[in-house]
Amino acid sequence: MLVTDWPHAIAHVDADCFYASCELARRPDLRNRPVCVLSSQDACVVAKTYDAKAAGISTGMPVWEAKKRLPQAEYIPADFGYYGQMSDKLFAILARFSPDIEVYSIDEGFIDLRGLRSLWRKGYGEIANAMRKAVRHETGITVSVGVSVTKTLAKIASEFNKPDGTTIVPGRRIAEFLARVKARDIPGIGANREALLDKFGIVTALQFIEADEALISKLMGRSGTDLRHELRGERVFALELEPRLPKSIARTASLGEIIASRETLAAHLTHHTTRVATELVTKSYLAAKLAVFLRLKSFDSTSVEIRLDYPTSSYFVLSRAVQAALERLYQPDQWYRGCGVIASEIRFVASVTPDLFGIMEQDGRQGALLETMDAINGKYGSGSVRMLASLPLKRHEKARLFNYPLFEVD
Repeated sequence: MLVTDWPHAIAHVDADCFYASCELARRPDLRNRPVCVLSSQDACVVAKTYDAKAAGISTGMPVWEAKKRLPQAEYIPADFGYYGQMSDKLFAILARFSPDIEVYSIDEGFIDLRGLRSLWRKGYGEIANAMRKAVRHETGITVSVGVSVTKTLAKIASEFNKPDGTTIVPGRRIAEFLARVKARDIPGIGANREALLDKFGIVTALQFIEADEALISKLMGRSGTDLRHELRGERVFALELEPRLPKSIARTASLGEIIASRETLAAHLTHHTTRVATELVTKSYLAAKLAVFLRLKSFDSTSVEIRLDYPTSSYFVLSRAVQAALERLYQPDQWYRGCGVIASEIRFVASVTPDLFGIMEQDGRQGALLETMDAINGKYGSGSVRMLASLPLKRHEKARLFNYPLFEVD
């Protein structure tokens, strides 16, 4: 067992009820009410405040059931574009404390704190508290922070004093800390593994690390022994500081009603294309392939894949390809319930050799337009500025985008 206090110092920063907290940040009048954030078609709860959770509201609960159980709550449609902007603000604030950040998800990340005590002339607990204060002051949302010697220990620690709390676990306090942690609360141990561990008398995280390594290997394989080492303070998982390229960037939506209008389909696809291009530009990505699909009334789908002439983030290049795909897919005698645009074969701008004819330079100038639109929409609300071809959506505002994974884990 590790006894050295700080061979490494890793902070796990986790936003509290992130989607719901984002809504409270722009609607402070709701702070004394339970708030539930709803899925794209208002079908179920995807996030909720702690008081809603205490009242029995769970993630994935159908809206009708939630409203029956908690009618006094505020039920708000999800705005994933706004949550993405708040996430960017969160990580920009954290980057002021340390450049070594792993963005683990939209609302959580790991930070390497080594060397920061002498730089900031503060202990790790004071640095964590300063992070929390800065995020709360500048965004209106709260985060909880766990600091320990491995990523797994830091992640568990961040759950201990939610919301808006700090938990510090130096090496010498690992055993004391893990005695208070249930085995089921170890990341990667679900209900099935919990039941299996329980059969062998392993109920707490301390019992997990004290168990024979051969037994843990037999019960859980390599993932179990890796967790055991991490919980003993022996680092297995390094921070992934380089951004990970997504396999694809997708924007899809149900249309909110069954339609046959080509104009309305084109408007939805224009909106999706704008959002795909905006993410490519803001993340410094390029895409080499597009897929466009239409979902029929019968729930069958028809789709087209397009190989682009060169990797690009240009809205205008992407839009021409998408509208050409619509021409191939659209059938006037069909009714449609959904559509989407998916960019794939993603790469970083810096990895592509600039062409001789200035095409990428032109794409960059077009990207500045999207960044400006994104900033205006972030300040004044989604849809304040949009492409002309998407204006028919004003008559179909019920459609909402899936910009991020559906469920929030809080």
